[in-house]
Amino acid sequence: MKEVVGICGTMALLAVAGCLYFGALGTAHAEDLVEVPIELPEPFFGGTPLDYWGPNLEPEDYKDRPPFMAPQGTAVVSRGKPVTSSFKNPIVGRLEQITDGDKDYAKTSLVELGAGLQWVQIDLEKDHEIYAILVWHFHEGKRVYFDVVVQVSNDPDFKDGVTTVYNNDHDNSSGLGVGKDKEYIENHKGRLIPADGVKARYVRLYSNGNTANDMNHYVEVEVLGRAV
Repeated sequence: MKEVVGICGTMALLAVAGCLYFGALGTAHAEDLVEVPIELPEPFFGGTPLDYWGPNLEPEDYKDRPPFMAPQGTAVVSRGKPVTSSFKNPIVGRLEQITDGDKDYAKTSLVELGAGLQWVQIDLEKDHEIYAILVWHFHEGKRVYFDVVVQVSNDPDFKDGVTTVYNNDHDNSSGLGVGKDKEYIENHKGRLIPADGVKARYVRLYSNGNTANDMNHYVEVEVLGRAV
């Protein structure tokens, strides 16, 4: 009798496992991923060679970036959205240029903020599933920007419900916590930061100077997602 019960118990467990397995497959295939096109600006050739090495600097990558895959309907949701900043009046450019779609390396496409830790914030105007954030700080030559931290929240003041999706501040000089991400060399491809579908309305990006000077710069920020 015990043997029969054991067999029945095993069969029941197998049946449950099978249901869970096929259920997981159904969930995975319920929404197939598609390639999300990313428009890149023209690269800049030349400029002052980068004279910098840091313990947290990743090797420069010359390969093409793999296609970015996300659920159907994912697109740039930040185009033309309002931008605010800790530095109210940029030294060069206007804050609205950060989401205007112009990614050129020319000075006319650049927004310059003051020295020290500064942030820019994009209001997507309603909740979105965010799958990636692309940022171009500068690409008229090679630079590394310090304490790059990217956070999302539904609180415009970023006091509650804050999710950090990128942090390369390895020594907590920004006061935002120690990050495990790498410093990187800027180029025309921008930095693609996966966000895994986190739900939020606001995106805030920090930086704290760069290898050329103490200022902070943005050419463009693109948030890839879809409305909730």
